[in-house]
Formats: sequence, structure tokens, C-alpha cells
Amino acid sequence: MRRKNVQAKAEVRRVLVCPDKFKGTLTAPEAAEALAAGWRRVRPNDTVELLPISDGGDGFGALLGAHHDAEEMVCPTVDAARRPVRARWWWEPKRRLAIIEAARVIGLAMLPPGRFHPFELDTFGLGAVIRAAAAKRPADLLIGIGGSATNDAGFGLARAWGWDFLDAAGKSITSWTDLTGLQRVIEGSLPARFPTLHVAVDVQNGLLGARGATRIYGPQKGIRPEDVRPAEYALARLVEVLASGRRSVRSLANAPGAGAAGGLGFGLSAFFDGELEPGFARFARETDFAKRVEWADVVVTGEGALDETTVRMGKGVGQVARLCGRLKTPCLGLAGSVNLGKAGTGPFTAVAGIVPELATLDEARAKASYWLRELARRTAAAWEED
Repeated sequence: MRRKNVQAKAEVRRVLVCPDKFKGTLTAPEAAEALAAGWRRVRPNDTVELLPISDGGDGFGALLGAHHDAEEMVCPTVDAARRPVRARWWWEPKRRLAIIEAARVIGLAMLPPGRFHPFELDTFGLGAVIRAAAAKRPADLLIGIGGSATNDAGFGLARAWGWDFLDAAGKSITSWTDLTGLQRVIEGSLPARFPTLHVAVDVQNGLLGARGATRIYGPQKGIRPEDVRPAEYALARLVEVLASGRRSVRSLANAPGAGAAGGLGFGLSAFFDGELEPGFARFARETDFAKRVEWADVVVTGEGALDETTVRMGKGVGQVARLCGRLKTPCLGLAGSVNLGKAGTGPFTAVAGIVPELATLDEARAKASYWLRELARRTAAAWEED
């Protein structure tokens, strides 16, 4: 275990276990159960509280819905590849809060690996779910947008709400990659009672450029090096045409979080007047997370890979560690792998990974829960001994 030069507390008795998902292997609740089980094997008398987290991506809706005891709703729609799905969203009537998780509609994890190219995918299916939620007339419509398979800047979603995108011949554009020929946009119309829309983003990137949606996150979704230029130009053309009628569009494209979910952050702000906010900050407010940290003697968090994006791009696990630092609560970062580079342990008190110290990558993926329990067990033992 790599740690900072701090004194571990053998008398620890209150432990907050709050991981995010281990993408591709464990959900956040599954990871929390594994970490707690490993910790308890060494320290059975500790009080261990589980609070799996989300920064706006996979699990955001389900976790907040469960926290608020919200009613789970179902909406027939299509996924990013236009295949029929029954998407879940959550309704909390006392606060009139509607919660949507984009990953449950257009998520990358919903698609067979490698079967669809991002040029074939769009956000159209999210439109029906937003319409169903808006029909409840919520006081607050909250959408967590991380984990998408798309890179269309909300083009498909806008089309689902009646926006029309025309080329030089006045023909409707139906594929986001054809936005390179965009000449005119005809606005759709929102209902007069459309609710306040808050958009929980899991990263702080803008839409375009070297740190934008296409270049940074496109490769994770299947965008190849030769695809970057046409994809970037399509989104840039969308911004240019929209900005010709509304100057604020350029600032929306540069806003932190505009590049989240393949530019869906931008689309929700440009087409729906959505307000972008850091996903973990919203999750933390909804769950009184700071009070949970103040209660704890040590916090155990983690995700599939602790790397520079964890601490530089607003991801939830990095935000947990920073909050712990401000409150002077030790924070242990456990992961499938750790590569924080020159940052060492970063904002964490100590970090440890499964790969390669305990298992190979294939072994870790095949028995993720087992190895995460073992990592937590060894971490608890080391923490007790120091």
C-alpha cells in the first residue's frame, strides 16, 4: 500500500465505505459490499456504513432514487442504437423531483462491445424519457448524463423534441455526422410548464478542442484516430450555426461539463436551457455526504482505475478524497489498478490496487468481487498494524 507520511489510527471504529462503480465488473453497491466484507474480516467490531456513490454516470439514478425512496417508473423508448428498451427513471412526489440516468437509456454498457460505431449512435431515445418525466410537472428535473455511448452533442435528443437541422438544400439532417453540411436550425418548442432542468455532469471538459468530448472520451466509445477530424468538425459546425442566432451558444460550448457524455452537456444547455452542475456535488448534497464523512474515522473509496482523470477531471472518487482532506478524515483509495503518476497518492491518504500486486488483469476481471474483498482485507490489516 502506498501511503503518505501519516499516522494510521489503530483505534478506528467508524468506517464509511463509499466507492463508485468498477466499470465493466462491479456496480457501486456491489463494490461497497465487497470492500465492507473484506474490511470486516480483519476488524469485525468496527461500525461500517455503506454509501455507494455516483458522479452523474452509471448508477446515479438508482442510487439517488433508493436514497429518497423514490418510485421507479418505466418508459418505452430506444437505446443509442435505436433498439427498443424499457428505460427506468425515478419520481419522488413529496419534493416533486424527477431523476433520470442517461446511462439507463443511451449507455455504453447497454450495447454489445464493438458492435456499433459511435457514428451510428445518438441520444434520440432520451427524448421520450424526458417527456415522460416532464409530464409529471416536477419542480426539479435532474439528469445524470455520464456513461453514454454517444458523441452527438444532444443532436438526436433535440430531434426527438422537434428540432430540425437543415442542409443547403433544405433537407433534414438525420445523422449527426452529416452536421458538417448544416446550414439552418429550426427550433423545437418546450411546453410552457417545462420544469427547471439540472444536468449532473461527471467531467468538466468543454465540448470542442484538445480537451473536448471527441478527443478525450471518443476513443473509449470506439472513435478511431481517423474519425476525430470529421466528428469534431460536425460538432463545431453545430455550434457555429446555433451561435449565429444566439451568441451565448459559444460560451455554452466552452462551459465546464459541456463535453460530458459526448457533448450531451452542451446539448441539454443549448436546446433545453439546462443548468450544468458537477454530478458528485449534487449527489453529495442529496445524501448529506459531508456529514457522513464527519462521522467517520476513516473513509474507504475507489473505482476501477485510480489515475490522473480521477483527480483532475472532477470524478467522484477524487472529490471524495478532496472533501476528506478538507475535513481531515483519512481517505483510502482502493482500485482495480492505480496509476496516479507524479501525483503519488494524490489527495488520498493511501492507495492500493488489485493489478498487478494481487492478480493479473484477467484474473481481476473474472473474480472482481473476490479480489476487491482481498484488497480491502489486506488494507484493513495494514491500517491496523501501522
